[in-house]
Amino acid sequence: MNWLNFFYNKTTQLRHSFGRGINANISPNEEELFNKSYEAFEKQDILKAYNCFFKSLENFSGEISNENITTDLDGDRLNFVLYQGSAKVVGVVTQNNLYAEVIMLKTADAQVALKRYILERNYQLTYAYYFSDDEYIKLKLYHDNKTASPQKIFFPLREIALNADFDKEYIKTEFSDVILQDTGHIVKLDAEELQIKYDFLHNWIDEVETKISKLPTNDNTGMQSFLYLNILFKMDYLLVPKCEIYQKTSRKIQTYFSDEGSTTESKNEELRKYIVKLKEMNFEDFSTKFYNAKYTFNPMEKTSHEEISNFISESFIKIRWYKNNRYNQIIPTIYKYISFYILYNYGLNPVTKALMHTLVEIQNPAFFKALDYTPLYDEEKKTFAKKTIISKIEDAITPHQSQYKELKPFGDELNFSSLNELSNSYLIQLKHLNFEEI
Repeated sequence: MNWLNFFYNKTTQLRHSFGRGINANISPNEEELFNKSYEAFEKQDILKAYNCFFKSLENFSGEISNENITTDLDGDRLNFVLYQGSAKVVGVVTQNNLYAEVIMLKTADAQVALKRYILERNYQLTYAYYFSDDEYIKLKLYHDNKTASPQKIFFPLREIALNADFDKEYIKTEFSDVILQDTGHIVKLDAEELQIKYDFLHNWIDEVETKISKLPTNDNTGMQSFLYLNILFKMDYLLVPKCEIYQKTSRKIQTYFSDEGSTTESKNEELRKYIVKLKEMNFEDFSTKFYNAKYTFNPMEKTSHEEISNFISESFIKIRWYKNNRYNQIIPTIYKYISFYILYNYGLNPVTKALMHTLVEIQNPAFFKALDYTPLYDEEKKTFAKKTIISKIEDAITPHQSQYKELKPFGDELNFSSLNELSNSYLIQLKHLNFEEI
């Protein structure tokens, strides 16, 4: 019962975080621990049930625990700490109930606008809610254990963790003078990695501006959209900005796809202005928008493979239109856009996520080389690390073949004649993966 939808890959360990999901392995005993938790709840052995459940949430880098969740049994109480980005969830379980809370900020620091925001958030939450005491404003959760089960406690814990993380970043963005509390677990990125990310962001922006300047003067609105949206999706997945950059980028993307009253031209202009602002951000300011932290829950709900397959099919129709109309210059961008769009918008199963990441590595070799990964594609020679790519595909699929009987590696079916052909054949194979369970 893999509730967490982790990025799972036994043989390939990433040294950096990519995207909004969890770049970690689940416990090899996750399903066993989940089942033991269920059985213990049935017997009303509450502390054992919670202990097994919490251990099923633990994730690992290789064989080393990330300690994203820790427990301490103290007599008839089980104390726990759960990390989700900027949020530290501290709680206690007794035979009768679960109580958890996240310290957000000092009560005295909350101005009227912030208090209004917090009150509005209470109407949006299902399980958790905000309150204040004499010292702090906190987000808290109370759960009765009379009818508890792993399924029933998963979603309340996920809600408090995800929303506390989101709200801390929102407050830091919109109320910059407020000092957030309980953030000692956050780790700054080292200066070298920050510089790499800063330089690549500027390179990408320069590249987009150059490409747009060379587009045909007529009928180029759609091509501009692909170029602008692709750089925002790319930035989110590869650079993984936090706080202000993440908040504003998310709003720009959401507005683009949801605002039916605006023309595509005006939407493109808004994206252009935002990208210019990103370009103008100095390194010192840029550096404050990044950090490393531990994560327990994925922010996106699981997406069916059919939905992903349909998106790839719809995207291929657009590619064919541009090919038929001889706008070949935009084709490579659309192939990259497909990859980043899927990773940004969909909750992927472990196989699909690992495969999509491999395609992103192939399509963006310079960035991964700068982070000291072996590139999978040589842009100058236009050659591929064919054996490594095939091996990565096998690594992503083979561990799951006992669960999905028709799931087969497809490395030998790929077209390595060019990057466009590789991307096309890769997405076709991914589109037709069969996730029928045994």
